[in-house]
Amino acid sequence: MEKLILRRVGMDHPDSEEMILNFGPQHPSTHGVINFIVETDGEVLKKAVPDVGYLHRSIEKIGEGVAYPGFMPYTDRVDYVAAMFANEGYALAIERLLKIDAPPRAHWLRAISGELVRIASHLVSVGTMAMDIGAFTPMLHGIRERETINDLIEELCGARLTYNYHRIGGVAFDAPNGWRDRVLKFLDHFDAFLVEFDRLISFNEIYIRRLANVAVIPGALAIDYGLVGPNLRGSGVDWDLRRDLPYGPWALPEFREKVKWSVPVGTGFMGTPGDCYDRYYIRCLEMKESSRIARQALESLPEGEVMAKVPRKIKPEAGEALGRVESARGELAYYVVCDGTEKAYRLRARTGSFTAMGIIEDISPGLMVADLVALIASLDVVAPEIDR
Repeated sequence: MEKLILRRVGMDHPDSEEMILNFGPQHPSTHGVINFIVETDGEVLKKAVPDVGYLHRSIEKIGEGVAYPGFMPYTDRVDYVAAMFANEGYALAIERLLKIDAPPRAHWLRAISGELVRIASHLVSVGTMAMDIGAFTPMLHGIRERETINDLIEELCGARLTYNYHRIGGVAFDAPNGWRDRVLKFLDHFDAFLVEFDRLISFNEIYIRRLANVAVIPGALAIDYGLVGPNLRGSGVDWDLRRDLPYGPWALPEFREKVKWSVPVGTGFMGTPGDCYDRYYIRCLEMKESSRIARQALESLPEGEVMAKVPRKIKPEAGEALGRVESARGELAYYVVCDGTEKAYRLRARTGSFTAMGIIEDISPGLMVADLVALIASLDVVAPEIDR
């Protein structure tokens, strides 16, 4: 661990081990350019305070300085690990301002591409979490599967990380010939991989002991701090935007009729509800559900156009709109205020990682320093979502 000692507390007491340390901002276990000011008494934490701001790029201000379509590539940078959702949330907000809707086939492709990217994001999360705890092999297995997803997404839109695929009015490209069958073949393989991954690490006794009953976040506290997505559901709160406030494809009756799925919720799988293990294993269960969703959506993919008729110059009437999506890290929302010009008067992004950072200071007292690594990894934060 990178430890830069800022000051020593209680120097008049030779036996004192109280210190204030920097945990980051280049530490690999902080999952990005993030710093934590850590107060420790030996190996026991007195407090860990997030110190954000190292990756701030004024992306919301950029959204007010470029035309509506011109901001879409920037949305990829809000969450580069699951950029498809960052595209979709912004597209939904502008579509509501324009009072248009994407064609059914575009909605299906949005759902399919989104769930594939959810799997890819969760593979990074569970793989890096195992690596942070000390198991390197699961990371390699996870990255192998993610690379296959990247190949499939590259066939779809030409990019592997920053997609710029969901557009205002639909999606940029239709699925290429044979893509559907290749994805279904991968999902057959991936379902078997999840069983193998559980045997490899999820049910490993050492791994369970490192995560079970550690950094417990009760459901009421998770709600108070505004946690979303797997972090909220890992605390036993049954809430998912796709089901409870449906948007885009999830709001279409025909999609809901043909695509059946369930919302995994933490129950204390190996310990206490809301512990690090629950937050980890919820993501494993969500990958299974995402595979199920993508498979059904591919099998029922309708024919038709993939882009609605959108004005050449997008200039909505004055008003405001909110686009909310269930990203890999939970609710990702764009609030856009239009003043009747070709640029947004105000753009605001609300991300799951930023709210997750707030709870660390409350949960950290009494943890071991090594458990702080597990806590940060279990929240699956990414730096660009924190510092926009």
